[in-house]
Formats: sequence, C-alpha cells, structure tokens
Amino acid sequence: MDEPAEIGSRIQRMRNQLGLTQRQLAEPRYTAAHISTLESGKARPSEAALRFLAGQLGTTYEELTTGHPAHLATELRLALTDAQRLLATGTPEQAAPRYGELLAEAERLALPAEQATARIGLGECALVTGEPARARAHFEAAERQLAGEPAPRRARAIRGRAVAHFLAGELRYACYVLETALAELAADDLHDPDALVLLHAASIAPYMDMGAYVRAAHAAEVALALAPSVSDPALVAGMHRSVARTLLAQGRIADADASLAKAQELYRQLQLRTELAHCHWMRGYVHAQHDALDAAEAELRTAREMLAARHARLFTAQVEVELADVLRRLGRHEEARELLSGVLDLDDNRGAVHAAGAHRLLGLMAEERGEPERAEEHYVGALGILERSGAAGDLADLCMLLGDLLRRMGRTEAAMDAYRTGLRDRATPGTTTLGPALGRPAPYGDAEDGPAPAYPFVL
Repeated sequence: MDEPAEIGSRIQRMRNQLGLTQRQLAEPRYTAAHISTLESGKARPSEAALRFLAGQLGTTYEELTTGHPAHLATELRLALTDAQRLLATGTPEQAAPRYGELLAEAERLALPAEQATARIGLGECALVTGEPARARAHFEAAERQLAGEPAPRRARAIRGRAVAHFLAGELRYACYVLETALAELAADDLHDPDALVLLHAASIAPYMDMGAYVRAAHAAEVALALAPSVSDPALVAGMHRSVARTLLAQGRIADADASLAKAQELYRQLQLRTELAHCHWMRGYVHAQHDALDAAEAELRTAREMLAARHARLFTAQVEVELADVLRRLGRHEEARELLSGVLDLDDNRGAVHAAGAHRLLGLMAEERGEPERAEEHYVGALGILERSGAAGDLADLCMLLGDLLRRMGRTEAAMDAYRTGLRDRATPGTTTLGPALGRPAPYGDAEDGPAPAYPFVL
C-alpha cells in the first residue's frame, strides 16, 4: 500500500475526473471533512474506508491503494493459477522459475496475498526437490503475510513448514506444528476437508518415524475418509481457467477473479496426490505389520510410483525403505539392496531418518548372510545419523540390534554400551504433541507395544 499522501492525491484525482464533490463521494457513510483529511494525506485511511471509496469511484481496492490498474492484479492471479497447474501436472523444475517471476511481480504491485501464493508455490517446489531449508524460508514468509487470515487459508503454508522441519530431521517440532493447526481448526469449528486432509496426511510420516504408529494410522484413516471430497479436479479447473481468460478479455475483472478463485482451489486439491501417496504408504506399513506382505508390497509400490512421478526424491526414499523391508522379508534380498543403494546418499539435512533406515536394513541382511563385521558397519553408520536426528524410537531399536550383534561376537563391554545408549534414549520423556491422539479418549500409545504411557508421548 502506498503512503497516505499518494493515496489521498489519487482519491482527489479520481473524484475530480468523475465530477464529484467531497460530500457526494463521502455520503452516506462518511463526511466531507473526512474526505478532505484523506485527500490532504494527513491521515492513513482504514481498509474499510478505502474499499467504500473504491466502490464510489468505480475502481478496485488494489488500484486505489497501489495505483496499479485492476486488470494487472487479475492477470497476476491468472498467471499464479497457471503456475499451480504446472506444478500439479508437471515438475518443480518447470514451476519454480515461473513462481520466482510471479513473486517479483507481486512485490512490484504490492499485493501481499499474491506474494504469499507465490512463496507457497516456491516452497512446495523446494520440498519436492529436497531442499527443506529453502522451503521453510518460503513457507515462513508466506505465513507472515497471511497472519490475519483464518486457519484454512494458512493450511498450505503451515503444512509446508511442518514437512520442511520433518525432512530436516526435526520430527517432534513437525508434529507440534501440525497438531497446533489441527487444534485451531477444531477450536474454531472449521471443518474444511482440504485443510484437514493436508494436515492429517502430512503428519503420517513424522508420527511413523517417532514410533507413534496409532497416531499415524488414525491420521491416514481421517485423510482417506475425506479424500473423496477432494477428488482429481483437473478438467473442471481448466474450464474455470479458460473462462477467466475470456472474462478478463471482456473487461469483467470481478467475474474473472471469481472464476480464477475456483480454478486455484481445484489446482490446490491436485497437490493432494502427494498426501494420498502417504496414505497408501501407511496402509502398506499396516499390512506389513500383520504379515500381509503381498498386500503391503502392492500399496507401497503404488505410493512409490505416485511420488516418483512428481520427482519427490525424499518422499520416494521414505517409501523405498519400507518397501525394501517387505522385499527382505519376502526373501528378495537383491531387489531390496538395489532399492536401498540410492537412499544411502541422503545426508543429515535431507532425509537422515531414511538413510539410517537403509543402513539398518542392510545391516540385517548382512547378518543373515553371515557377515557380522559388515552388519556392524551399517548399524554404527545408522546410529550416528539417528543420534543427530532425534528419532529416539528408531535409535533404541537399533541399539538393541547392535548390542545383540556385538554380544554374539563376544564383545560384551561394547554390547553393554550399546544397550545403555538405547535405554537412555527410550527413557527420555519428550512431550511432542498437544495431548491425546485426535478422536481418541486416552493418551496415545500402540496396542502392539503394550499399554499407553501415562504422559502424552515417551521416546
């Protein structure tokens, strides 16, 4: 928004062009004296006053506050819709440069909502390409620009920031961010299917890596139940986008904006393919836990194909670790090792937990081949990664595997050190959520692991 003096001068110029007196412009809501004060630049007008005056002057709020013609803002929104379509149906490498151009244009036109949309798009591109730090910076900037908006309007930015924390290995904080947003939606009684699916589905992966399997399963159930409300809308979105172009060419800017809003919402729903892939991954995990390995393989391969098609490298790696474990249990070790080879390249800031999982599985297969030294190398490699990531549930399991291996090798003292490390991390309480699992009356735990703990969550 421009300075008061510039806005006041613009109001005066438009009023004179229309041949209106200050009283005619002001009535029935304001006084001529108030208009005089605004035109002189002595006071900053409220948003309500500016929107009223824009209607009186036959212009838009954006044009009155920035001096830019209304059609420029509408054209920018149309271009952002095109960029959303490109990201939804193409690749992030194609969409990111376009979002960058549109962010610069939104900043030039001083349109904060459009800046936030462009930043969210850039953040989503960075998530898919595996750059969590860059993604988080974009999402945080978008949240600041949307601070006054209701929770559903901020859901994409919140979800993106949480996923960025997760991919950086900050599991507990990712869960906290998502649960805080879900609690806000519940407190305000905002049943928005798009926002709920985004947030619940995004929580599956960090819950799983923390060992909160009941919570992960619950989140997947909610997301899958709501999924029919957000089915693939590409054709309808394309229709609305085409209509918007026609309306814009006719000068019907308000109608074009309304059509664009429908198209944008539908393209946002297209992003749910990533979230639905996470749900297939969760179902595959559940099948694997019940030894339904063929069903588990089918679900996990579906999830992997959906994620790989979007070039989602880190998410794909996450599923590949689970799929490799199923293949190992089916006796298909060579296929499992081939899947895991690429996951080992991930570092502490980009998929650390998945790299550790790959080392763990390779260690198990080395033990099964009778190669204890090789197994130890993989376990120790995984241990170092997990100690830095905070995935204490996985760390305790790994310490048990390493301890048992060292004990069988006759290295009793080293085995005891490994056991102590696992006990230390398993016994360290850490409140990672806002309380009991959503929709469940008791503190959350896992039936297969025994009774739930007395406090919200223990790692």
